[in-house]
Amino acid sequence: MKGIILFGHGSRTSEYITPFERIRDAMAAQQPDAVVELGFLELSRPGFDESIECLAKRGVTEISVVPIFIGPGRHVLKDLPQLAANAMDRFPGLEISLAAPVGEAQEVIDAMAKFALST
Repeated sequence: MKGIILFGHGSRTSEYITPFERIRDAMAAQQPDAVVELGFLELSRPGFDESIECLAKRGVTEISVVPIFIGPGRHVLKDLPQLAANAMDRFPGLEISLAAPVGEAQEVIDAMAKFALST
C-alpha cells in the first residue's frame, strides 16, 4: 500500500498547520482512498517519525514525502533525506521517496504568480 506525507517545518503557531490540513482535505476530495498524513520537522505535531510510524502501522510499504516548502533549503536537502534514511532503517521493507518541494512545480509557481498579480 502507498502513503503520502505532507512534510513541513513546523511552528509554535497553531494556525501554521491549517494550510496542510486544507491540502490533505483537498487530496481526500480528489482521491478518497489516498492515505495521507502530515509530518513536521519540529515544533508541530505530528512529527515526521510519528507520521512514518502511523503509516507503517496501517500497512503502508511505500511512502512519498512531499515537502510543502517553496524551495530546497537545508531542511529539504539535508535533514529530510536523513530522516527518511533513519525511518527505512527502523522499518525494514519500507520504501520512502522524496518529491521536489511544491514551490518548484510549475503549476504552483503559476498559481502564486496569478495570486500576486491579483493583489
